[in-house]
Amino acid sequence: MSSPNSRSFNILIGALFAVIASLSAMADSHVRIVRLSYIDGEVQISRGAGAAYEKAIVNLPITEGAKLKTADGRAEVEFEDGSTLRLVADSTVGFSKLSLRESGAKVSEVQVTSGTAFINFTGTKDDEFSVRFEDKKIVLARASHLRVILGDDDSTVAVFKGLIQVDGPSGMIEVKKNQTVSFDLDSNQYKVAKNIQQTPYDEWDDQQNEYRTRYAAKSYNSYSPYVYGTTDLSYYGSFFNAPGYGMMWQPYLVGAGWDPFMDGAWAFNSGFGFGWVSAYPWGWTPYHTGAWVFLPGYGWAWQPGGAWNNWYSQPVVRNAPKSFVAPHAPVSGTSTVVVNRGPASTFTGNKLIVRNNSAGLGVPRGQFQNMAKLSQKTQERGVVSQRVPVQSVPMQSSAGRMGNAGGRSGSSSRASQPMPRLEPMPRSTGMSAPSSSAPASAGSPRHK
Repeated sequence: MSSPNSRSFNILIGALFAVIASLSAMADSHVRIVRLSYIDGEVQISRGAGAAYEKAIVNLPITEGAKLKTADGRAEVEFEDGSTLRLVADSTVGFSKLSLRESGAKVSEVQVTSGTAFINFTGTKDDEFSVRFEDKKIVLARASHLRVILGDDDSTVAVFKGLIQVDGPSGMIEVKKNQTVSFDLDSNQYKVAKNIQQTPYDEWDDQQNEYRTRYAAKSYNSYSPYVYGTTDLSYYGSFFNAPGYGMMWQPYLVGAGWDPFMDGAWAFNSGFGFGWVSAYPWGWTPYHTGAWVFLPGYGWAWQPGGAWNNWYSQPVVRNAPKSFVAPHAPVSGTSTVVVNRGPASTFTGNKLIVRNNSAGLGVPRGQFQNMAKLSQKTQERGVVSQRVPVQSVPMQSSAGRMGNAGGRSGSSSRASQPMPRLEPMPRSTGMSAPSSSAPASAGSPRHK
């Protein structure tokens, strides 16, 4: 039997451990941002505890406490290491934890409260990623690809890749690759099946994973401390070596009249103030690090380098022509201020009308084998019509402009339809330098 002094000592030691744990938690940084990387259809966001829902904007930084809600739409969130969370129609998810340990390890916790979510975790060492739903929790310790569905009578977790453990009132349940665990909402009993029942959204999720795998492999990614955003740079543009400047990146489908701030919005965050959010599908990395430089004979191009910035109050531009008007943040208010100055590529039936100076705005991910060739044709003709699979036509008729919640133009396509596979692997890398180091004619883009 222990003495009173021994018990007091144990209590003191326990209290000290609790204080240390509390201080450790307080030391975590909560200023991480992750990227709202894709929107198709109607998607809303609540950007903090108690905040009302508003129209979501692609490339909007998501911080701890935010919530995403889809109606007749889909959305993707991309984390720093390239891990993704995808939502389909009628789904809601909250970001209950987005923090950074003193060690540099990232802690991410998402709460699925309704609908269907696909999670593809890359398994980055030391990072912590967990998924909560109902009274259960999944802690991902290795690379995993899974689907969580919350139904009216039950909930299911299907594992496409990896090995996961679901912790809940029934204890710890291990679910392997190609298995599904189902939970009855009334009795909380569970059943593990050695198969996965396919849903209409699985092919869309596979298509997005295939897109990332293909173009991430071709990405010249030494320009950013993070992975997120680099895949889209590889598909929607290319790097080239500009004499006197080094490696620069320029989007496809731009001409002499384009500048990098033609389409976007000034979005307010209570912790950071106003920040510029680009409407372009590739518009993440080039607006958080480096600078936009105007090169005579090449046009506007992005120069990597410098520190990573969570929010810009004023985007960095260099060597701007005299006619350029630099973007300025609003001086008052908190409402989102939309800027729509450039053209967008739009759908007419199952044809995409690709417009010069659209810079990829309205162009679906991965649908064209050779974006460089499409860009050249568009610059020569001004407008090019391209047929795409009917299932690839986005769900909303909102032209891809931020004033319309980030949707895109064209006839609607029901989310329940299977999504097509990507075209065969293109031969070009999308990274090649110009065939000659000599500038193009004055004011024309590098790609022409």
